[in-house]
Amino acid sequence: MGLFSWLRGSGASGSSGVGADGRRQVLDREGGPADLEHLRSFAKSRRGVEFFVEPETTATDTTVVAVAVDGEWTRRRVGTPRAAQRLARKCVVPIYDVTVTGYPQVMRDWNERAKRDREKLRAWDREMGTGES
Repeated sequence: MGLFSWLRGSGASGSSGVGADGRRQVLDREGGPADLEHLRSFAKSRRGVEFFVEPETTATDTTVVAVAVDGEWTRRRVGTPRAAQRLARKCVVPIYDVTVTGYPQVMRDWNERAKRDREKLRAWDREMGTGES
């Protein structure tokens, strides 16, 4: 295999969708109705939800991170950025491109609190003798 052989066969998008072994590569799973319903349900059941669209990667379809006002969040595949925009309109929530805006601070704060809570729970389990070693 030559140094630039990965370029051969690439279309206008810059990717042929074929791996080094010659087999067609596919995403691990595309977004589906259950993913969209999960995001709808999250937006309906929490206050101040905003959507953050994450771009498609070689392994994952376009995703939306839904973040509530308290920082609680969830991520699901949506298929395309256009599908994410349609969903945001239906849910009446703002939508942002995460590559432009980044993730909100409340989401990072939520993750930090959750990490501390998990560590406290593990320490408590060890003290009580119920945790795994």
